[in-house]
Amino acid sequence: MAEDLTIIHTADKTAQYQSLIPQIEALITGEEDLVANLANISAALKEQFNWFWVGFYMVKNNELVLGPFQGPVACTRIAKGKGVCGAAWQQAETLIVPDVDEFPGHIACSSLSRSEIVLPLFHNDEVVGVLDVDSEHVAHFDETDALYLVQIINLLRF
Repeated sequence: MAEDLTIIHTADKTAQYQSLIPQIEALITGEEDLVANLANISAALKEQFNWFWVGFYMVKNNELVLGPFQGPVACTRIAKGKGVCGAAWQQAETLIVPDVDEFPGHIACSSLSRSEIVLPLFHNDEVVGVLDVDSEHVAHFDETDALYLVQIINLLRF
């Protein structure tokens, strides 16, 4: 089955999210496979926003393991508390990093990544993974991104 997204090109980030969220919901509704849904969410976000890297890491054997993503190759495993992803997992909260070079212990999977937002994925009040988004621009992410990305990950069923 072919799926198409309606991508809107506007400077208004809020309008972009508001257009994309119902499309993502329609795309993953009825699909039980988590990997398929993570893959489609990554692709939809990458297509709409053209971010440098967008994808998921899942908790497996007490480390984050690379899951579905869009972008250049990435770090495969991340320890709890290490880098932005590991810190978001450990703190169980969204982290917005305006300049990754200023984040203590940042893991540089790519030197082209300049800013990052990482959101924890919860199941039964436990962090089971993270959504990681990187931009090649400094200070690219803000509370608007956090607000709408939380809405997107809350569509997931574990």
